[in-house]
Amino acid sequence: MNTAFRGLIRGLAIAAVAGVLVFAGFGIVSWLEGGKQDGAGIGEVSIGGSFSLVDQNGRTVSDKDYRGKLQLVYFGFTSCPDICPTALQTVAIALDELGAAASEVAPILITVDPERDTPAAMKEYVQAFHERLIGLTGTPEQIAAVAKAYRVYFQKVKLANSSLDYSVDHSGFLYLMNRDGKYLAHFRHNATPEEIAKRVKSAL
Repeated sequence: MNTAFRGLIRGLAIAAVAGVLVFAGFGIVSWLEGGKQDGAGIGEVSIGGSFSLVDQNGRTVSDKDYRGKLQLVYFGFTSCPDICPTALQTVAIALDELGAAASEVAPILITVDPERDTPAAMKEYVQAFHERLIGLTGTPEQIAAVAKAYRVYFQKVKLANSSLDYSVDHSGFLYLMNRDGKYLAHFRHNATPEEIAKRVKSAL
């Protein structure tokens, strides 16, 4: 097999894999985007569920620890270069917009990079955004299970010529869950703090 032909085969294989990932991501977006109101998708769908993870203080917690409050749940990681800091800053501003009502909300970041995101790393990271933000980590198996429950896509991506070695591609939805941990709505990455605060207030 000559070099040019091998290059063609390799290119087609890469394109095929990329196509599958794009299709999968599009499928997640299409499935979630059943309806919109104030930048959020609304409807009764199977998102969320029970979990057991470790918070930023090293304490084992479960979904039951956040019952009785609305939950804003985001999946990301501390080494994320752009989308995660933007999303968490938006959540922080939304919490400030809520004022005293923010005490009725549990804002949660669940890592998709458990190998690097220890409780200590999560604590330093979430505290940089807001004092109310909760950071959760766990074993790779625990993270995979909770990501599956929330229908979150994530995958390691090798980085060439980088000290980080790898990054993590992941979907960027922010989920609003009710006081019983049931799905209420989701927000896309371009939702504003005002839109999020308005939707949260309507659910209080």
